[in-house]
Amino acid sequence: MSDSLHTLACEAGQHSYIDPDTGYMVFTALALEDRGECCGCGCRHCPFGHRNVDGERPAIRDPWNEGGVADDDPCDVLSWSGGKDSYLALRALQREALRPVVLLTTFENDSEIVAHQQIRIETIRDQARSLGLPIILVPLLAGVDYVDRVALGLRILRIRRPIVRLAFGDLHLEHIRDWRYKMIAPAVEKMGITLAYPLWQRPYDELSEELERAPVRCRITAVDERVGRAVRVGDLYDAELRARLPNDVDAFGENGEFHTCVEF
Repeated sequence: MSDSLHTLACEAGQHSYIDPDTGYMVFTALALEDRGECCGCGCRHCPFGHRNVDGERPAIRDPWNEGGVADDDPCDVLSWSGGKDSYLALRALQREALRPVVLLTTFENDSEIVAHQQIRIETIRDQARSLGLPIILVPLLAGVDYVDRVALGLRILRIRRPIVRLAFGDLHLEHIRDWRYKMIAPAVEKMGITLAYPLWQRPYDELSEELERAPVRCRITAVDERVGRAVRVGDLYDAELRARLPNDVDAFGENGEFHTCVEF
């Protein structure tokens, strides 16, 4: 209820709404943005991620943006994990040059780590700053649906600028793409947003060559036991590493065999 009331209030340009459970007036993110930074009071709809809250942060945090997203021009949003597939998807979107790109990263609220990638949110922030791109940070909460949280992050962004597409760095796993169409597409289509897959079915040789030419390094951040001792956390993901992978391990780790972080 709070999420929907807050979104409606923001879309109407209001600086507050009444909480039906308590009868109290609650400031919206629009009102809190005028302060320019987190006040440290743990406000319900803090648009700065409660960065200045001393001690333990509130158990519930709204998604928030960093890097500036206010613009009349439509944008595409890219699901950004901080790894090589996200980076390659970004390059593909930028080659299309259809519209600006805003990053969106989900992470565990308590640990502030991107699930599976084992990348801290501070590293994600550094990546966004290096790329010069705005980012929507979406904390995931225990017992709260993942799709609902992503949709909330998109709705918060839509208050500031139109969104055309939500893009993912999926390569070839049909069941993952099918899940996104089944679970995410209905939620975002209500906002006029379509799903996009800029890397879908791109040959690995092409992707590997592009990574070799790119002005970044990719480092292994998590390894599944299926990989054995061929790969260690901290190894560079490069042609030499791919050459020593066991035959039954996907060269891009698409089955979850390993995950990476892009270093600028």
